[in-house]
This record gives sequence, structure tokens and C-alpha cells, in this order.
Amino acid sequence: MTVALDTMLASIPDICGGRIRIDGTRITVHRIATLYKQGQSAEEVAQTYPHLSLGQVYAALAYYHANRAEIDSELAATDAHYDELRSESVGQSDPS
Repeated sequence: MTVALDTMLASIPDICGGRIRIDGTRITVHRIATLYKQGQSAEEVAQTYPHLSLGQVYAALAYYHANRAEIDSELAATDAHYDELRSESVGQSDPS
């Protein structure tokens, strides 16, 4: 049986904030891209999430590479927002 790559990924507004994800899971392309950027191979990602097939991981990576600038920009914005929230939280706990 042949599986079309576009059937492996899905985006539904009410799930994972509408981010593209591996269909039937809550694992987003952003998550796969983050692990990949941290140095994990597709095989290592599949080991991290044993419920994913290697084909699903490669489909997510293919989507990431086809949309790399957009996804990297979104990841950078998320990191910046996290850093901002963290610095606000640290500032609030400072008793001085």
C-alpha cells in the first residue's frame, strides 16, 4: 500500500494551536524541527517518540526543510517570548 506524504501531516485550528503536526498525534513539525536542530537524526527522533514511524519523522522533516525560513522564524519568536517571560518572572521574585 502506498502512502502519500501529504496524508501524514495535518493542521486543525483547535489542535496544537493549528500548527502542522504528524496526523493522529500531537507532535508538531516545530517539535521535530527543534530536535533536528539540536542534532538529533531522524532515527533518534523516532526512538524518542516510538509511536512515530521513521516515515512520519521524515515527512515532518521534509515539511520543515520546504518551509525552513518560516518555521525557523516562528521558533525564534517562541524562544524570544519564553526568554521575555522568564526574565519577567525572575524580576518579580527579586526581593529588592
